[in-house]
Amino acid sequence: MSEQRDVIIAIDEGTSNAKAVAIDGHGKVIAQSSRPLQVQTPQAGWVEQRGEVLIEASLTVLREVIENVGAGRVAALAVSNQRETAMGWWRETGEPIGPAITWQCSRSEDFCQQLRWDHHEQAIREITGLPIAPLFSASKMRWLLDSLPDGYQRAEAGEICLGTVDAWLLWNLTGGVAFRCDTSNAARTQLLNLQTGNWDNQMLTLFGIPRAALPEICPSSGLFGVTRGVDGVPDGLPILAMVGDSHAALYGHGLGEAGGVKATYGTGSSVMAPIPQPQSSITQLATTVAWHDGQQVVYGLEGNIPHTGDAVAWMAQITGLTDGKGETLARALSELPASVDSTLGVYFVPALTGAGAPWWDGQARGAISGLSRGVDRAHLIRAALESIGYQIADVIDAMRQHPDFHLASLMVDGGPTRNPWLMQFQADLLGCDVLRSNTPELSALGAGLLARKALDELDNDQLTALLPQHDVFTPNAARHEQLQVEWQGWKDAVARTLSSSRSN
Repeated sequence: MSEQRDVIIAIDEGTSNAKAVAIDGHGKVIAQSSRPLQVQTPQAGWVEQRGEVLIEASLTVLREVIENVGAGRVAALAVSNQRETAMGWWRETGEPIGPAITWQCSRSEDFCQQLRWDHHEQAIREITGLPIAPLFSASKMRWLLDSLPDGYQRAEAGEICLGTVDAWLLWNLTGGVAFRCDTSNAARTQLLNLQTGNWDNQMLTLFGIPRAALPEICPSSGLFGVTRGVDGVPDGLPILAMVGDSHAALYGHGLGEAGGVKATYGTGSSVMAPIPQPQSSITQLATTVAWHDGQQVVYGLEGNIPHTGDAVAWMAQITGLTDGKGETLARALSELPASVDSTLGVYFVPALTGAGAPWWDGQARGAISGLSRGVDRAHLIRAALESIGYQIADVIDAMRQHPDFHLASLMVDGGPTRNPWLMQFQADLLGCDVLRSNTPELSALGAGLLARKALDELDNDQLTALLPQHDVFTPNAARHEQLQVEWQGWKDAVARTLSSSRSN
């Protein structure tokens, strides 16, 4: 690599924002751009976005960052992306066949329920490492094909491409030349065989997805293709990494060292711990591919939570707190929970489109319990923020069943981690240090590091020198003991929510 071409630009395409981040040869963020994204909810439990908007926003921020740093400095591109969101498009034109069905969407719950009734859960888990849930991509892809006349036949004939967001971005960046995805995104579809690393014939048949419609699976670090025919983007830039955003964050925290459990706080949350082998008997959690760095596969034990930051945003909206914006809103979300000593017994279970890990109840719906006359907005906002901490702790509690698991510290990233009250609550609840990345763009940085590994052929010791620092939140022992009692109250509230949904 020439000294001049020292920058990797990572596109971080999330649910709420599309970002582009320029990272220099020392691992420092030197430029960035962002565009907000909207979701649509055309029916209860349905959550979707427009694929055209996702790519338009991603290319816009990419162009802005290229212009900022200068095209002559850009050595390569990387991609981190929202996971499980399913896209379909016509191979000939590149036009979407329908909406991008996001990871939050529960429209395929009836299909998933039929799989459970037909006793496919064990086979799906053994082959893919994932429980049956509408979260994952395969049932969404099935819905997309079912929404078209002769959808399966046209996909089988090669007319339709089905993919996750990384494949959609790559297709557009390369002018329709490259149709590939990385192994971490493939592992979130319920179509990947964890043992072989390939699409699984039994799963393809079960979900009704033709192999001809799916992308080629590649390691997360390596050459995926080169840019071609994109206005404002030089032709020939190599795309050297693609990886799911939560996986990228784990890589960006510490390259997957044992004992370092990662929680990404965003619209929803992912809690992930690296494990050496794909086998796991913990039914409440998913076993997945964390990444393939071009040399070896790292597996992950993971729990996915649909509503964390989204739950706080919902509570802020219904209590009128959205009158404030930006820093004003962020300050209120930190000051309000600290202004009261407790929630006065209020628990908010934010199963707004179902409950994720470790409960996996797609029929559950949100509930606020314990309301009394003295409850005001501060108590409700505190209950919403506490629900994030409780849900993270629930997943970590399930992880303790794995023989290779131990919790040395919780490494955290994402927008809600900027809230110091929430971070201290999380440390006190778990009784361990919470290490907050001082780089807010950690998913982009993780993808950039995977691209840097491929570009400069770096080993882990060299990559470690490029990792960001952390801010430390240390638990209070007395507060930890008190919160164990309150955590049990949370679990009781969850149990009431789940039992009521299953009785309907």
